[in-house]
Amino acid sequence: MKFIQYSSVLLLTVALLVSTGCASSATQSSTGEYIDDAVITTRVKAAIFNEATLKSAQINVETYKSVVQLSGFVDSRNDVTKAGTLARAVAGVESVRNDIIIK
Repeated sequence: MKFIQYSSVLLLTVALLVSTGCASSATQSSTGEYIDDAVITTRVKAAIFNEATLKSAQINVETYKSVVQLSGFVDSRNDVTKAGTLARAVAGVESVRNDIIIK
């Protein structure tokens, strides 16, 4: 009987530790958020790549908790605006931080 109680307590403890290990905090994203951010990053990169007027190799995209950060260098203000507009149009993007610099 004690073995069953001990096993139950151990199983409950492990379950609690595992579930809290996957939770997000202000400085760390959960596994699900990380995957969602990776998908958003890929979609934004694809949108920028498919825009013929932008040099996608010079634009970097990072996502953290659905906030997209654009950085890199472009030739004109229109390119900065276009990249930001494309990023905002991607599903799941909450906001865009556009840090692209004009050469």
